[in-house]
Amino acid sequence: MIPGPRNLITDVPGLRVGHAEDAALKSGATVLTADAPFPCSYAVQGGAPGTRETDLLEPDKTVPGVDALVLSGGSAFGLAAAQGVMDALAEVGRGFAVGPARVPLVPAAILFDLLNGGDKDWAQNPYPALGRAALQTASTDFGLGSVGAGTGALTAMHKGGLGSASLRLDDGTTVGALVAANPLGSVTTPSERHFWAAPFEVNAEFGGLGPDPAHGLQPLPQSRKSAAMSQGGNTTIAIVATDARLDKAGCKRMAVAAHDGIARAILPAHTPFDGDLVFALSTGARDATDPGLLGHAAAVCLARAIARAVWEATPAPGDLLPTLRTDLKG
Repeated sequence: MIPGPRNLITDVPGLRVGHAEDAALKSGATVLTADAPFPCSYAVQGGAPGTRETDLLEPDKTVPGVDALVLSGGSAFGLAAAQGVMDALAEVGRGFAVGPARVPLVPAAILFDLLNGGDKDWAQNPYPALGRAALQTASTDFGLGSVGAGTGALTAMHKGGLGSASLRLDDGTTVGALVAANPLGSVTTPSERHFWAAPFEVNAEFGGLGPDPAHGLQPLPQSRKSAAMSQGGNTTIAIVATDARLDKAGCKRMAVAAHDGIARAILPAHTPFDGDLVFALSTGARDATDPGLLGHAAAVCLARAIARAVWEATPAPGDLLPTLRTDLKG
């Protein structure tokens, strides 16, 4: 397996991703869409999820596909980003047909970034506009780090961010991941100089720092994030995708398997205070491949994407935590 040409989820043909963010707000939204509806499911392993329209993604529900997926900051306020996307899609005639009516289907998940130092004293919820703007910028190429839903993200020890990665399997199938990493846990080992995801790195895509040379179980350091915030604000939300043909049940299994990537890249993961969620989708362009291999590739892509999110984060005025690169230079 090797990364696709962009090493982004958009190496899965037909997908586009867009971001919008507000520097003063220290928050933003990210949208994934395609030219046609796609089958999608999801899996939640965290204890504090925030979601919209996820019930319809269960394999026993009627709707066969959705028009877009939204990852957003803003806690429950951020779910409104999906409304902005829905309205914009309706304007161009997208949506599930119900007689003469069309209803765009836009599931969403949010992370908590309300206490990250940004200006949250808004008079009007900014997230519908951010969702619409993110959709309008959707492209096969997009930025990583402190952008979109990852703009105000924080890990236990460093700034989080928005990450992506891809793999091309030997039979030509492509798998990709997109993630906004804002976990309670740490993405780096106790030394704070190596990623937990280091064994899965390809081509020094997150710095080539290598695995931590320390052996055995190590105590986790005190969280800088907890010390900087009066109350916690967490959650890692992600999308994994493939061009292998899957129905909603197949997507569900891929979403479950992809959660292994969160557990490999973040310690601790899936806590009662994280809303860890993975969407999984298929564009259906290729004959299905080994579902076990798809799940493995999705987990590897997601672990790499989480590390890339932290590696690509950039400093900004008013940040509560340093970026990893700043710490390494120090």
